[in-house]
Amino acid sequence: MIEVIQGDITKINADAIVNAANTSLLGGGGVDGAIHKAGGPDILEECIDIRNRQGGCKVGESVITTGGNLPAKFVIHAVGPVWNGGKKNEDVLLANAYINSMKLASENGVKVLAFPNISTGIYHFPKDRAAVIAIHTVREFLSDFGGIEKVIFVCYDAENFELYTSLINE
Repeated sequence: MIEVIQGDITKINADAIVNAANTSLLGGGGVDGAIHKAGGPDILEECIDIRNRQGGCKVGESVITTGGNLPAKFVIHAVGPVWNGGKKNEDVLLANAYINSMKLASENGVKVLAFPNISTGIYHFPKDRAAVIAIHTVREFLSDFGGIEKVIFVCYDAENFELYTSLINE
């Protein structure tokens, strides 16, 4: 039900992949930039439509677009928190980004969902702390709600891959 791999999320064959987006939804660096680049202009066009409708996406929330040129049918854009030393509700906001992504996935018939390591890049969320939150939140959601059959954590770097693998195997 939960798998961990090291690789490039833009190449994952899943019903939906999650993008570690920013509040503007207009693309950025890291995984966000890679998804927009690989997915093509359709993703950005839908993000602009969403922005025009609701003014972006708040931290802890998520929105869904087409997968464009990606193998995935959908991209779920989840906005994780910037790390501020743990004093600004970052743990809850990160968990909410995962929960809201899974809710959107379920509502859209997604069976296989792939996550990156949200907020652990330029947002500097501590990788070990983020991994515990991600795995706990996903396990809890999967046990409480049906629909999603498989979640894949796609770790770009070896450090996250080792963290997630050891936590999954505990």
